Amino acid sequence: MKDTAKHQGLRNQLATVLEAKGITDANVLRAIRKIPRHLFIDSGFEDHAYQDKAFPIAADQTISQPYTVAFQTQTLEVTSNDKVLEIGTGSGYQTAVLLEIGAEVYSIERQHELFKRTSMFLPKLGYKPKKFIFGDGYKGLKEKAPFDKIIVTAGAPFVPKALLAQIKVGGMLLIPVGDRTQVMTLFTRKSPKEFEKKELGNFAFVPMLEKKN
Repeated sequence: MKDTAKHQGLRNQLATVLEAKGITDANVLRAIRKIPRHLFIDSGFEDHAYQDKAFPIAADQTISQPYTVAFQTQTLEVTSNDKVLEIGTGSGYQTAVLLEIGAEVYSIERQHELFKRTSMFLPKLGYKPKKFIFGDGYKGLKEKAPFDKIIVTAGAPFVPKALLAQIKVGGMLLIPVGDRTQVMTLFTRKSPKEFEKKELGNFAFVPMLEKKN
């Protein structure tokens, strides 16, 4: 669990790369500069941890590209005290970014191996979500709804109605929709029955899995 001055320098360089790609949110960039991403991935990839690339992690999943993490967080305009539901805890890197900004995070993971590993690992770094849940992200977390923001970090073949229902009026859901490649799609709840939808370009995610624990 070493974090050195060299790692810090590489994080600063990564933040500069993300700025050049259009990440302007100061809180997001501060989180990127602070979080030791090399601790979230297999030590065999450590030398590449601060490149803007996705890498494999346990259970055939990936840790998202830093640009994707930063883009999703910036697009949702996450701020301190936002109540955020994260679908797909994965390695916990996106979770850490949300927590670093000061959000109240509820995170759902349906790969048991990852759930166990990440729910033990994140608190060791000082990152403590309000709740870690092992379960089906398609169902959301009805008992804690409504949420200010919902972020989905896996490709979904369709938009789960349960997630739309769990956003508060004025809140947002950001979800990559599609099979092989996904269109990043932002839903803003304008009223109890009205949503505004925006498509924000193509991304590639691992699939969002349902009911397979």
